[in-house]
Amino acid sequence: MPLLLLTTLLAFASISVSVSVSASASPTCKPPTQAQTPCPPFPYPFSTLQNCAHPSFHLTCHLTTTSSLSLLVINNLTFSLLNYDPTSSTLTLSPHPSPPQPQQKSPKCPSNFPYIPKIPLNFTNTPFTLSSSSCSRLSLLKPCPNPTLSLPNCSLCPWDCTLVKHPFRLVETVCETGGASNGISEQGCQSDVLGYLNNVLKLGFDVEFDPNNDDYFSLCRKCKSSNTSSFEWIRHHKERVKLVSLGLFIVCLLSLFVLVYIVVQSRRIRIRRLAEDLEDPTTTFLYRHRCAALLPPVFTYDELEASTNRFDPKRKIGDGGFGSVFLGKLNDGRVVAVKYLHRNHQTAVGVGGITVSSKSFCNEILILSSIEHPNLVKLHGYCSDPRGLLLVYDYISNGTLADHLHGPKKKVSGSLGWQTRVDIALQVAIAVEYLHFTVEPPVVHRDITTCNIFVDESMRVRVGDFGLSRLLVYSEYRNSSGELSGSSSGCIWTGPQGTPGYLDPDYHKSFRLTEKSDVYSFGVVLLELITGLKAVDQKREKREMALVDMVVAKIQLGLLDQVVDPALAAEGTVVEESVAAVAELAFQCLAADKDDRPDAKEVVAELRRVWSRTRGVRGSNANVVVVPAGDETIT
Repeated sequence: MPLLLLTTLLAFASISVSVSVSASASPTCKPPTQAQTPCPPFPYPFSTLQNCAHPSFHLTCHLTTTSSLSLLVINNLTFSLLNYDPTSSTLTLSPHPSPPQPQQKSPKCPSNFPYIPKIPLNFTNTPFTLSSSSCSRLSLLKPCPNPTLSLPNCSLCPWDCTLVKHPFRLVETVCETGGASNGISEQGCQSDVLGYLNNVLKLGFDVEFDPNNDDYFSLCRKCKSSNTSSFEWIRHHKERVKLVSLGLFIVCLLSLFVLVYIVVQSRRIRIRRLAEDLEDPTTTFLYRHRCAALLPPVFTYDELEASTNRFDPKRKIGDGGFGSVFLGKLNDGRVVAVKYLHRNHQTAVGVGGITVSSKSFCNEILILSSIEHPNLVKLHGYCSDPRGLLLVYDYISNGTLADHLHGPKKKVSGSLGWQTRVDIALQVAIAVEYLHFTVEPPVVHRDITTCNIFVDESMRVRVGDFGLSRLLVYSEYRNSSGELSGSSSGCIWTGPQGTPGYLDPDYHKSFRLTEKSDVYSFGVVLLELITGLKAVDQKREKREMALVDMVVAKIQLGLLDQVVDPALAAEGTVVEESVAAVAELAFQCLAADKDDRPDAKEVVAELRRVWSRTRGVRGSNANVVVVPAGDETIT
């Protein structure tokens, strides 16, 4: 409020000063000649000459080899004035493209969309407002459900990524939109949001101004209605102008004092709160590794505690390696899964005071906030509090793949049909391929297990639990052909981590983590889908306790039929052939040497071939038919 008051008072003071100058000098503002400005002429209140127009309507002329443009600066953004309609006080503007920047040694965000400004369009504290039609057009713009196809590199171009997901953030000023009532019909989703915005801005958008609510125009109307010259009006009211100017000056000084006081106090409060946050090593770690604006929303501990009925044991839906998972309902009605990592259970402390479970907590936040895929769980937010670390995910109501293969879901719904099992395997493989080949730097999940594969009511897969995941951040992690070079190089970690029965034996020997470790774990998941048995079962004989040891030996002896899930035996010869093909793929994924394993792209390609051969075969319990849709997902 003081800032708005100060701005208004300074505007009045500037008018008084400019009027006083006019009284002493009495300059005459003549229309510019063609020699003075070759740009297209625009009527009052626009002008290319100083002191001849409203201060917010001053134009500059920009000449190119082929054309000339009239430029208007609004809140540090330069626009080309394409058209002005005096009857409706409407301007058509287009952002003036920035000149191409010289080649930089360090990588920069490529300027493929010159008409999209690098900051939001802001019309606050100006006479202009975005027209309702332009607001409606932006509010109805939405990306297609899978914006990953057009996402730029989010680490280099965070602003471009934000516009792809939330196009309406292009405008910082809040405006009311009329939607369909303004004649703007639903335009569907846009697969290329940035290209669409660039074309819209290039053609121009409308802004309006109301001369009836502007003090400058009001003063001009009073001058005109008095039917006297500016010089005579000032001479007649000279003493009044002096008194008003003095009063305004005093009020401005007082307002400035109040404003400075408020700014200083708010800065002290902000510094104190920041210091309190930085006392928490978890918050410090997150801020050091990711810009705060790119992190997911922060929930309060009290809000999440209330959503789970004070972490009621009856709402517990699972247990993870570092905590428990509870069913929660947020204030906005969303049903979510809340993972609770207890601070008082954190014993091992690493560099910077970050404990083992805190690292897992930060790891999931940093990785899941930078990726988005329909076959990966979505992180809605987090909470770092002295009472506990909390992560908020989508709630997936149909349990895990382990529940359906050898858990309570199998007892209730029966065994999964082979077609459904192939669908699930293909969806998981596509998610792993996305992590290895689309995300840069690549992500190694490190814990691909049936307990971390969630399925919804329509058997659509979501891979979760990224607490152990790692970014493969090392130089030239892709070779000259664009493939991951992890088979020949990788990152060395302190020790193998993961779930027994799924751990890569080559990782145990070399302590070198590559994407092929995920391929090995996926091979174990394939064996579970084929046999319906657990990856590790202490009830089996010692030499067959690990599922890999038992099934690989049977495959080598040509006795695969002895370990195939009996529920699949009744589905016919075609199923037997595709089961053998998937078993052969699993055998390749489980090769002792990582260089002998296929990569995720090759796994997806082979599963697509198996899917095409089994697409007409339906098990008695198969309830979906999954159709491949590109490299990213299947629906």
